[in-house]
Amino acid sequence: MQINVGDVVKMKKQHPCGCDTFKISRVGVDFKLICTQCGREVMMPRKAAEKSIKKILDGNGEK
Repeated sequence: MQINVGDVVKMKKQHPCGCDTFKISRVGVDFKLICTQCGREVMMPRKAAEKSIKKILDGNGEK
């Protein structure tokens, strides 16, 4: 799965605020995700993040 910094992804599970889209701000061994609704930052290991990503979005819809 090719994920780059700046991509917006839809996750399988929602954030506690109710949003399920996150912006990628760091890619490496860990992913740093920013919730698009509340702005919280979440760090996840690469394996867990890739498993929980449903689809990759861009600014105007699906990629």
